[in-house]
Amino acid sequence: MNSAFFPDLIVNGETVPHTTVATETQNHDAPAGKPGIAWRKAANAVAICTLLLQEAHARALVAEPQEVAPGKFETNEEAQIRGLLESVVDPTTPEDDAIYAEWEKDPSRFRAPPLWEVSHILCACDPRDEKAKNDAMHRAEALIPIVGKDVKTFAVIASRESDCGSKASGGTLGQLAPGDTVPEFETILRNLDEGEITLQPILTRHGWHIVRMNAVALGAVLPFETVKPKIAEAMEKASWAQQARTFVQKLVASAEITGADLQPA
Repeated sequence: MNSAFFPDLIVNGETVPHTTVATETQNHDAPAGKPGIAWRKAANAVAICTLLLQEAHARALVAEPQEVAPGKFETNEEAQIRGLLESVVDPTTPEDDAIYAEWEKDPSRFRAPPLWEVSHILCACDPRDEKAKNDAMHRAEALIPIVGKDVKTFAVIASRESDCGSKASGGTLGQLAPGDTVPEFETILRNLDEGEITLQPILTRHGWHIVRMNAVALGAVLPFETVKPKIAEAMEKASWAQQARTFVQKLVASAEITGADLQPA
């Protein structure tokens, strides 16, 4: 292994096993053919975790692993880091005036869920099957130039070409609200304006879609008292995150680290 691209990570005299950093690289993106970038990102993340664990040990903190999902518990190291941050971070509870000021910046940010009236053409495939996926993509690409922007033309093509049961109604899916469809399809809906059609096929777990947004009904702006608890929660989380960053920056500033490129604030 080239030490220039994959240097040893040493944090306050503690050498971190290469395998630890290598395992962490799977959580970080990097351009194809440039694994050194993913390694550096992973080394930075592991260095921070190591600093936090060292501090937890220095304070002799003990934290029992908590259940984070049904049947899934924290590791001992995750519990120690959580316990450390709980002991040093005291998020500020926002005052009513501050919460109102945040809402007043732009009340239109706080709306009831939207409704989308949607039609689509599905070229079905199993995304895990590369040949089937590519064949379906090419089929969908060939359909895009002929569907046009007219809703009637779209319906005719959908009734003839779509692999979805909605073909019987010209591809119409009716009104959809957040949570009514798979997340990757909902992402499409959130980025389409009324009357707009996707310019490229969009892949979901069901195959390739050509989507037409027939109508959008934005949810009504919610009154302050309705959204006040959510705004307060978001502000408290932001305060927690800022204090945690400040604490980590202090640890970095006083640490001796090689093999990572953390920069003190």
